[in-house]
Amino acid sequence: MQSSGHRFRDVEHHPLLADNESYDSSSSEADMAERVWFIRDGCGMVCAIMTWLLVVYADFVVTFVMLLPSKDFWYSVINGVLFNCLAVLALSSHLRTMLTDPGAVPKGNATKEYMDNLQLKPGEVIYKCPKCCSIKPERAHHCSICKRCIRKMDHHCPWVNNCVGEKNQRFFVLFTMYIALISAHALVLCGFQFFSCVRGQWTECSDFSPPVTVILMIFLCLEGFLFLTFTAVMFGTQIHSICNDETEIERLKSEKPTWERRLRWEGMKSVFGGQPSLLWINPFAGFRIRRLLLRGKKGGPEFSV
Repeated sequence: MQSSGHRFRDVEHHPLLADNESYDSSSSEADMAERVWFIRDGCGMVCAIMTWLLVVYADFVVTFVMLLPSKDFWYSVINGVLFNCLAVLALSSHLRTMLTDPGAVPKGNATKEYMDNLQLKPGEVIYKCPKCCSIKPERAHHCSICKRCIRKMDHHCPWVNNCVGEKNQRFFVLFTMYIALISAHALVLCGFQFFSCVRGQWTECSDFSPPVTVILMIFLCLEGFLFLTFTAVMFGTQIHSICNDETEIERLKSEKPTWERRLRWEGMKSVFGGQPSLLWINPFAGFRIRRLLLRGKKGGPEFSV
């Protein structure tokens, strides 16, 4: 553990900015807040596209193979509307998770001028990340994929092509919840459809031939089972972490808390915002369309649109 004075010497011997430049933390953070975050990682982008394709496939099978050929009008309408609404909420949560800054610490703020502005007390220790040259806030960890320090980083998830951190954990929890719900819904519909087809000896069961129908539904069942298992476990893990105010990294590293923990409902309110309401399960809450119209600069592993 090094003293704050040693941190000053580190910065002086390894300047992060040119002599004629200065770091403006307020303008940098404000600029980051106006950006749509996106990580240019090949594996993450492939996983994110696969997620969308699998949801679209499930929607296709449910709508065109099982519901539209059904003779029960209200059965088709109710289940079709419910499944598609859940699918839209799931994909919207996925987008919000992927395109929201998870709590990145501005790069290059470890300057002597910036630390002078922090008004540190004598003997107070601060930490500088040697990888992204930034002052690390408490509970921040460096992500090798995002190439940034992330506040309250839980983990980096390739399926959303982003870190799960302080600012987007709520959307990630909603994403896992809605994916688990549509997976369970798809499995239930598959069970009813198989029963209906067998009872009717596969006559007028679907607009597709029986072999094609069976293949499509079997693949949907496998997809639904895998997605339900994975997202249900992840959802439970996230809720447990929030209620215990402990990220997955902190749990794996067995870090002793040096912060005042917000347990149970206090932790939930800090992540989802305010008192329990329907806004907690709304991925569109706080969305501003103007952010999509801003023109940003490319830089590092992320860029703005």
